[in-house]
Amino acid sequence: MTPPDRITPIVVWHNLVAGLTVSFVAISLGAAFGILSGRGAFAGIISAGIIAFITAALGGTRVQTSGPTAPMTAVSAVVIAFAYDQLLARVPGANSEQFIDLVLILTGIVMVLMAIFRLGRFIQHVPKVVVSGFMNGIAILIWVDQLRKLAGLGGETAFGGDHTANIVLAGVTFALVMGLPYVIRRYAKAVAGFLPATLLTIIGVTAVANGLRLDVELVSLGTTLTSIAGLRTMVASHIPTEWSAQVIMLALPFALQLAMLGYLDTLLTSLVVDKLNGEETRKDKELVAQGVANGAVAFVGGIPGAQATIRSVLILKEGATLRLAGIMVGVFVLVEMVLFQQWISLIPNAVFAGLLFKVGWDVFDWLPVRRYTGARLDEVGLSSAWLRQPLDPPLTVTHTEVLFIVGTTVATIVWDLNVAVIGFVSLFYLVRQFRPLRDLEIETAFADEE
Repeated sequence: MTPPDRITPIVVWHNLVAGLTVSFVAISLGAAFGILSGRGAFAGIISAGIIAFITAALGGTRVQTSGPTAPMTAVSAVVIAFAYDQLLARVPGANSEQFIDLVLILTGIVMVLMAIFRLGRFIQHVPKVVVSGFMNGIAILIWVDQLRKLAGLGGETAFGGDHTANIVLAGVTFALVMGLPYVIRRYAKAVAGFLPATLLTIIGVTAVANGLRLDVELVSLGTTLTSIAGLRTMVASHIPTEWSAQVIMLALPFALQLAMLGYLDTLLTSLVVDKLNGEETRKDKELVAQGVANGAVAFVGGIPGAQATIRSVLILKEGATLRLAGIMVGVFVLVEMVLFQQWISLIPNAVFAGLLFKVGWDVFDWLPVRRYTGARLDEVGLSSAWLRQPLDPPLTVTHTEVLFIVGTTVATIVWDLNVAVIGFVSLFYLVRQFRPLRDLEIETAFADEE
């Protein structure tokens, strides 16, 4: 989508509306990812606004939306768990909150260094089978985490209130966010852009839960922001004061992991966006913007993010043609956060659990699974329309490709992202030295919401 020849009031208006529409999705997912991370809904929402604003203004992708994403949040949850469960045993007297902030600052610095050394071009060499595998691993980790919170498994404290009511609310939320988009597109296509399924589901299920006075645990924002003085106090409390070599060496591995994931998450999304708008992302410039944004959210106790696939695709489909649209996503999210703080605290935690089940569904790369399973069913005389949806060009998935996908998935779950990506990228090119090995000729799902 090329930029307009003339920036008229109508063009500006269309971009403002696109930004407003996407902001509803961004604030909903920001709250969900904040809860998933362990830092709270407020942290996710304010990060959604700041990251979207900075990256749209400074990034190398002209029209896009960045913010907290499922992969970045899943890894940040590990960082936050370490900060509260293990940090004090390693560094007595350390400040857990400021340690998390230090990790985010270092993440931003590493991403800027990636740009300085012009590493953006190497995104083309990451095999799609590895991307597919680690995205599947992230999806499974999200599902397991939410199941543990709903059922109180694995030492996790279950959501407060009535156990059955929480499970029902999560199930209803998941069903609605899965089904509502189809209903809206079919029966309310003209206003579909103004009726995000995620937002409608959250409002509807929250209204029913509060109307019926269900005994369920509600969201805790964790903090609030009502004045400039409050913002100054917040920033002051999140400036890391401990920069010893010991603390930095503990923080750096987490920062490297987040920076690597931010690199993959952002630049793979930019490839998708480039195909839609017919432009080419300035990859190193985009990495600088993402680095600045991830460093900036540290000073408000936020969570990390990257360029977000579906939010970026959505803003393009809404007709955005200017950087203004992405910038206004950030502005609208921050305004909505201030205006609707008291309403957000009425949302049951189980609603966001249901939303995160849908996030996991979107993150999981189903296409290779469908293609591989469909081929195996064909071999025994069975078939399925869902498993064999037509593609142009047709896609076949080999046994070797499946082994790479499954191996990367298992490594992501059992070890971590760095082991999974570095190990299986290296293995992919090693194997290719000794036998013909192609990569999947597809774009993987690589989604993070809706």
